[in-house]
Amino acid sequence: MSESALPIPPLFHKSPEDVRALCRSNTAGTVTAGMAAGFIQANLVILPKAYAEDFAEFCRLNPKPCPLVGMSQPGEYDTPALGRNLDIRTDLPLYRVWRDGVLTDEVTDILSFWQDDFVVFALGCSFSFENAFMACNVPLRHFETGLGVSMYRTNIACTPVGPFSGPVVVSMRPFRSPDLIKATEISSRIPLAHGGPVQIGFPEDIGIIDIEKPDYGARTEIRPHELPAFWACGVTPQAVLAASRVPFAITHAPGAMLVTDIPIPDYENLVSEHSGKII
Repeated sequence: MSESALPIPPLFHKSPEDVRALCRSNTAGTVTAGMAAGFIQANLVILPKAYAEDFAEFCRLNPKPCPLVGMSQPGEYDTPALGRNLDIRTDLPLYRVWRDGVLTDEVTDILSFWQDDFVVFALGCSFSFENAFMACNVPLRHFETGLGVSMYRTNIACTPVGPFSGPVVVSMRPFRSPDLIKATEISSRIPLAHGGPVQIGFPEDIGIIDIEKPDYGARTEIRPHELPAFWACGVTPQAVLAASRVPFAITHAPGAMLVTDIPIPDYENLVSEHSGKII
């Protein structure tokens, strides 16, 4: 039997454009989890044009950790394919600035950093399938506890391209068997949000030596009769950027995603199929 459903977050049914307006005015908080259900949220990577072709190919060859939702033209910050009335320089809650692979700044907008040769990459995020989980009464431990999801570096290597290489980072969520089956079915239907799990149980098989000690995020309790499930994670490109030591890059800060206008395909049917499903 599933745990009791969590309360629906206050911005769960807000439109993506409304969420972005709140981000622009710095009133949305710093984490976009539980916002604008039914729409794709995206990790952000911004690079100078000189690195864009290699990074686009890196995303193409590594679609689980880096599902490419959209890519701008050089200097384009409105990117209409991602959203109406969107300004990529202001419409995330928090950004990170990287120089030579080192995190140097966290800022609420990147207006002063913007350059005309920047190319924007929007990469799918697990917040999209988590919203679907909540709509289908699939419990999420990190929402229950108010802590961040646990993330781990693995022994799964990304396919390298140019300066970009590194391990796949995964996020972990523990479930009892009925909820795990539903979570796997739901996430597998949303490839733009990393798709289904890359590993269920046996964390040592993917190089996780101590599941009690995540590399990123907070420790997540795994209760009796639960299995840990691991999804490819959008932290992967940040780990890759740090390893590549490119001269300059901008990303989202952890949890502070771009909420796009791109609907999750067949979302209403997906929720309808699983919200009352008992396994």
